[in-house]
Amino acid sequence: MSDVPFHRTQMGHRFYEHTVPELARNLGRVADLLEKLVVALDRAAPPAPTERDAEPRR
Repeated sequence: MSDVPFHRTQMGHRFYEHTVPELARNLGRVADLLEKLVVALDRAAPPAPTERDAEPRR
C-alpha cells in the first residue's frame, strides 16, 4: 500500500474537488424536488376525515 494520503493523489483530488460537490448539489436537488412533490400531493389529496365527519354511532 502506498504511503501517499488519498487526498494527495490525482483520484483523491478529483474526488474532493468534483465528485463530492456534485453529490452535494444533486442531494440538494433531490430534497427540493421531494418537497415540491409533497406540496403537490397535499394539494391533490382530499382532506382527511375527522371524527366530526364520521357517521354517528347507534
